[in-house]
Amino acid sequence: MPKVRNIIFLLLVAGGLWHFYGETFKQFGVQGVFEDIRSDVNGIKENPEVMAAFETLNKEFQLLISELTDQLSDKEQPIQKNVEKPTLDSPSEQSFSVHNVELGDDRSEVEGKVGTHKRSSLNEYGVNWVTYHDNYQNFFMVAYNQQNKVSGLYTNQDLVSSTKDITFKSSRDIVLSKLNEPLKSIRKGLVSYQIQNNQEYDTFLIDNHFVTIFYDKHENKTVTAIQIISDELEKQKAEYFTDPSEELKEGFEYQLFDLTNAARVNHGLSILSWEESVRETARNHSKDMADNNYFNHTNLEGQSPFDRMKEDDIAFRIAGENLATGQLSSIFAHEGLMNSLGHRENILQSGFESLGVGVAFNEESRPYYTENFLTQ
Repeated sequence: MPKVRNIIFLLLVAGGLWHFYGETFKQFGVQGVFEDIRSDVNGIKENPEVMAAFETLNKEFQLLISELTDQLSDKEQPIQKNVEKPTLDSPSEQSFSVHNVELGDDRSEVEGKVGTHKRSSLNEYGVNWVTYHDNYQNFFMVAYNQQNKVSGLYTNQDLVSSTKDITFKSSRDIVLSKLNEPLKSIRKGLVSYQIQNNQEYDTFLIDNHFVTIFYDKHENKTVTAIQIISDELEKQKAEYFTDPSEELKEGFEYQLFDLTNAARVNHGLSILSWEESVRETARNHSKDMADNNYFNHTNLEGQSPFDRMKEDDIAFRIAGENLATGQLSSIFAHEGLMNSLGHRENILQSGFESLGVGVAFNEESRPYYTENFLTQ
């Protein structure tokens, strides 16, 4: 129906133009029509009411063009094959499993089930998140310890089994009714770090492991992701923020990229390609915010994200930017962005084709995340 309305609207516009300028076109062609329109506009441009109406019409026309562009983009999106979801068994040793993988499993067992990994990148615990998926379907990440045993798990897709009867259809209220009280803080050395009580996630101590369950505020606070970290791995992390390094910066960037694509697949959207050129633009903005202690899409020189991309000779038809700071990892940054409506719209914008992510750290090791989306 929207397509039919658009066609009717365009026909009405064309009919109106013909009604007013048809005779001129017959006698003098397109140039004559332009001259007549210019003369008419000059005659009415001093009338503020008319100009206000014209501005409104112009905005509506631009919205229509944008909508038509989105529809064309949707048509051009590659259709992804549906990958069969695994049959999920009840955990045998733990309260939760992800893709039938539990903490303590051997890496050879995991890869015997799901094949080789797609990416391995450093995380805040000083080990790598090892990523498994089939074109971002059946997406999950595993952290292995030095003995190649599973010591961390994460997924934002419906791959969770639980002896507690918690699924991705469970609401926060159901989760809280089935589990013990969530933790209010985590102790690191002599410092106790408070856990945010923003109802976007809860962290529980279960089976002597740290289980963080994330909720989607825009989907009735149902479970949207889960992270499971062994007690041993959590103890390896001495501070709230991890000491920065080039490897950690790159790890956070690729992890945020992968999480974004896994979320898009959840919503039936095409995956984004990695845009190396715009990663530098994103990194520079993150570094500028970290160095100069501000957090804004507009930098201290008054440049917007679009100004910065143009300055770096990055061509685009449409673009968008997401920012986050203070989250201890890309997982927490991504889940926070998905719960923020404007950022969520960028992540789930069907018209975007590529993404570059840039991360920087301030003097307190606090990470700043910048995502630049675009279609060229």
